[in-house]
Amino acid sequence: MELWGRISAAPHGLLALSLLLLLLAIPNATAVAEPASALVDHGGEMLKGNLDLSILFYGQLGRIQKNALRAFLKSLNQNARGGAEPSVSSWWHMVSSYVHNDKDIAVRVVQQYVDPNYTHGKVMTRDFIKILVEKALVGFPHAVPVIVAARDVTVEGLCIGRCSEHGDIDGKPYVILGNPETECPGACAWPFHKADYGPAGPVLKPPSGDIGADAMVISLASGLASVVSNPFRTGLFQLGHKSSVIEATTACPGMFGTGATPGYTGKVSVDIRTGGAYNAVGFKGKKFLLPALWNPKTESCWTVM
Repeated sequence: MELWGRISAAPHGLLALSLLLLLLAIPNATAVAEPASALVDHGGEMLKGNLDLSILFYGQLGRIQKNALRAFLKSLNQNARGGAEPSVSSWWHMVSSYVHNDKDIAVRVVQQYVDPNYTHGKVMTRDFIKILVEKALVGFPHAVPVIVAARDVTVEGLCIGRCSEHGDIDGKPYVILGNPETECPGACAWPFHKADYGPAGPVLKPPSGDIGADAMVISLASGLASVVSNPFRTGLFQLGHKSSVIEATTACPGMFGTGATPGYTGKVSVDIRTGGAYNAVGFKGKKFLLPALWNPKTESCWTVM
């Protein structure tokens, strides 16, 4: 018998203290690919209107990790307190601009499921993903499933050139991500973990204090940007080396702040109380480090800070 439980929406966090911001410059953090030349709008369908998400937590995920992902999603349509700092919502505004001129895509988590007992095992193959996508769509057939795998679950195709994946099954777009803290931290937990390649450089402290949580936020942000702009592989993208698909965030790898260039994360803020590095503030003062996005208007990479 499958053991699935429905859980409530994102919990309320504690109000963050107003903290002094410092600028952090980290040259030569890692070697990354050159930014792509202009992405091409191939005229295919993009996700417009509201974006309903069905979140499926598979395996034993920690409270900090689930809360970080929930707080990020809740931040997409909320301005930072006081509006003085770069906000998660301003990052989402750039994503929304791919399909709307001045209107942000409204994001709503319509349901959340948790399977702490690994009902289908710990190796997530393509057939396995199809089962989970169908499970996430029960009751909400028009939602986009977001499958979050625990650190001890191996997801087929991840850690091999990409840290999150989106696709579609029977015409239903989905996003899937894992926790790279154990399986491939050098590939998918940077800049919170030493990279497997390139010159060794300082490692940033994650804003939540949990490497896996903040690495998954980066992966989820990338996955959502891609599923909006290129849900069926016919929208905004460019074919890269060996026919790899370059999309909204993968066009700007390893870039997080002002002045970012390949091999240099750019200037980001540091929470003077915790030492966590971030570039955007969201729900109830929660801090996040979000990836750069391709800006079609300027044909260049754009960062929220």
